[in-house]
Amino acid sequence: MNKNKSPYHLDGVPELKTALPLGLQHILAMFVSNITPIIIVAGVLGISSEQKTLLIQASMFVAGLNTLVQAYTLGPIGAKLPIVVGTSFAFVPVAISIGTRYGFEGVLGAALIGGLFEGLLGLVIKRVRKFFPPIVTGVVVLSIGLSLLPVGIKSFAGGVGATDFGSLENLAIGSIVLMTVVFFKQFTKGILSTGSIFIGTIVGFIVALILGKVNLQPLLSADYLTIPKPFMFGFAFHFDAILAMILMFIVSAVETVGDMSGVTMGGAGRETTDKELSGGILADGLGSALAAMFSVLPTTSFSQNTGIIAMTGIMSRFVVATGAMFLVIGAFIPKIGALFTIIPASVIGGSLVMVFAMISISGINLITKDPLKGRNSVILAVSLGLGYGLGNVPEALAIFPESVKLIFGGSGIVVSGTIAVLLNLILPLDEEVKIAVTEDISVTKNVA
Repeated sequence: MNKNKSPYHLDGVPELKTALPLGLQHILAMFVSNITPIIIVAGVLGISSEQKTLLIQASMFVAGLNTLVQAYTLGPIGAKLPIVVGTSFAFVPVAISIGTRYGFEGVLGAALIGGLFEGLLGLVIKRVRKFFPPIVTGVVVLSIGLSLLPVGIKSFAGGVGATDFGSLENLAIGSIVLMTVVFFKQFTKGILSTGSIFIGTIVGFIVALILGKVNLQPLLSADYLTIPKPFMFGFAFHFDAILAMILMFIVSAVETVGDMSGVTMGGAGRETTDKELSGGILADGLGSALAAMFSVLPTTSFSQNTGIIAMTGIMSRFVVATGAMFLVIGAFIPKIGALFTIIPASVIGGSLVMVFAMISISGINLITKDPLKGRNSVILAVSLGLGYGLGNVPEALAIFPESVKLIFGGSGIVVSGTIAVLLNLILPLDEEVKIAVTEDISVTKNVA
């Protein structure tokens, strides 16, 4: 019996000379995005360079393991789909809000409980899937992108607390990175286009090195080989922090449902099965709990890698698993992690501005799947108006207790998502939608 070697088939196992570059393409697309969230949060919370290096290692290790589980499953855990997993940007605003008040231990404690909650959500996801149409998921994704844009601009200007914040050098470096990313994204093809963020980061790093803005000491002092360590930080459990994190995990689950649908529709031309949904969300939650044990932020499916599959049609789980092995192996080499800790914030910020804006555009694409009028326009206006507004003016909640401000005033994502879900349940369908649904039912009956 001939072995299936097609990279376009879910169970295809292409030769390594084919699988290696295709797998590396996935890692190039997600590598910077995977480690940047922990770099941002660690920087804001004042975590040392040595600890930051170890956290970057752990982020690579957990991302690699969770990608392997999604691709090949562990019992009922995993979607058995070519889903690339990495540290989620969506949790950055909430993590900063929690960490500023309760420290990094508070972030990890909330993430541990939240991950277990999402795991349970995976067992019932098919029953609640109907509550998250494109207008709801779109509002959530758009809110995430908008809430992260200020973080990207702060990095672009030199990073929070930088003595040269907003300097001409920082702005120039960030601009060079951004222009490089745009050039390779728009004017090249294949791995150069897909890896445009990676290439932009390299170019920006070289420019920063020439300008004397890179401190090489953490790289020189890092070990050559070590093992990623679990429980580097402890856990602290606070009810308001846990509630805020659980709400974000619900948002993450909604995103993952969208990514899984994107993989199956783009690569196989079919809807995601209930079994794939359940296993994928279960892996998303339990993988995030594992991430908390390794002292890093929650993980989730990466939309940019979903886009690669939709664009190329390459569905092979073996290809994605090959890429995941790059992450696992790299996690045991501390100098790789240290290399990324010495990258100036303005270099990272140059690509973040575009990455975060693209997240917003993904949300807009979801929102506009259906005509943006009537009921849908009301849902968008109210949820985004209150959510994004409160996220930017948290002092509007000054009358409320600190716990309420932490949950609803940290970034606005929770407010937007909650209102969108409630309005979707409460508001009646527009008349034309009701007519269309009635006609569909009549046609179905007549055919039967």
